[in-house]
This record gives sequence, structure tokens and C-alpha cells, in this order.
Amino acid sequence: MQVIPAIDIKEGRCVRLRQGKMTEETVYAVNPVEVAKRWEQAGARLLHVVDLDGAVGGAPKNQRVIHDIATAVSIPLQVGGGIRDLKTIENYRASGIHRVILGTAVVQQRTLIVEACQRFPKAILAGIDAMDGRVAVDGWKTVTQEKATDLAKDLEGIGLAAIVYTDIKRDGMLSGPNLDAIRQLIECVSTPVIASGGVTTLEDLKSLKKLEPLGLSGAIIGKALYAGTLDLAEALSVAEGVA
Repeated sequence: MQVIPAIDIKEGRCVRLRQGKMTEETVYAVNPVEVAKRWEQAGARLLHVVDLDGAVGGAPKNQRVIHDIATAVSIPLQVGGGIRDLKTIENYRASGIHRVILGTAVVQQRTLIVEACQRFPKAILAGIDAMDGRVAVDGWKTVTQEKATDLAKDLEGIGLAAIVYTDIKRDGMLSGPNLDAIRQLIECVSTPVIASGGVTTLEDLKSLKKLEPLGLSGAIIGKALYAGTLDLAEALSVAEGVA
């Protein structure tokens, strides 16, 4: 199981939000590049980078900063936020981005993610963000009636690298992950699942580690790293079965 530090970018800065609300932000750094280098030096092997402005606006807004991050570190990046067409995917891939996350497009443009998986094998992730088990889109502004588990099952067999599953109510709240919802999603698909939202302590990671045999391939950690409730080196040791 991988531990993946999150770098959320809003107006060029590294921030964390509460439950994805753009008005409830905490700025942790004005230079996300320095943050990326810090996580790399601390042992991270993959970074999760989100263009928050892009997610809400429907088109990337922080591509320059993301490109600078990709240039500054040697570890791979997975990037999401406002990616709604093949051209944007191509641009990100050409700038050195390892994997691209499609979220809203998975719901509203199903043919796009199918074609993207064909064009870029094992480089496309589906971001499934859920509020009380229902899929949210447009930067989490709209909650649909579709169940997260149904969407995940619909995406089986198209060639996804993984599903990034975020429980919105837990995101940025330091309240622990929604283990029941994560387990339900994992058990209904064969696609690897990366959990996001609420990871706060080493005990949370140990609980997630128990789901690895079922198909959990990673855990994204954001606010806990920035607030200091989790040390990245210790988190990596737990995830890798050393601690």
C-alpha cells in the first residue's frame, strides 16, 4: 500500500480545504514546488496533485505550477482537477505527469475516459468523490443520485490504473477514514482502489493496511501531514509493513 502526500493548489498556493469548500481554506505554503520537494526528501514515492480552481471551474487553472512541480521532483505525479478533454490529458502527459485523474468527466463524458484509457494505458485514474455514498461532481458542488459503488462497477474492464475514492465528509476534517464505505467499494470491483479523506493517525493507516489484500493499493494523506498529526516517514513505514 502506497502512502501518497496530497498537494492541493488554489490560486497558485498549497492549501487544504474542509470538505472541499473553497471558502474554508488554510494556506500552508505560497510555493507548492517547495512542498513537493519536502515530501520527496521525506521519502514519498508518488504525489497526488489537485488543481482546485480547475475542479470548480471545469478547466485547468494551475498548469504552470503543476509543470514546475513535475520538473522539480524526480518522483511521479498523479494530477486531477478540471480535466475534461483529451487535449488536456495529452498536455499533462507531455509535461511529465505520470497519471491523470478524471472526476466529473467520468460521470458526464463516459466516452472520454474510455478513449483516454485506450490512448494512455495504465495512466488514467477515475476520481470517485462521494457524499453519503452518492457521487459528487463539479468540484463537489453537485451531488448526483448515482451510487459510488454503481459507478465503480460501471468502470470495470476499461483499463483504469486505479480508482481514487474520496469520502467528502471526511476530507480535511482529521476525523478518520470511512472504512465501511471504502471496504464496500473495494469489494465490488477488481480495479485497485486508492482511499482519500480523513486519514489522521498511524492507527488509521493500520486499519487501511488491513484492506490491502482486498484491493486497496494506496492512501492519500493531506491535512494530517500539514497539521502534524502524522509524520510521513512513520506513515511510510506502516504502509510498507515495517512498523
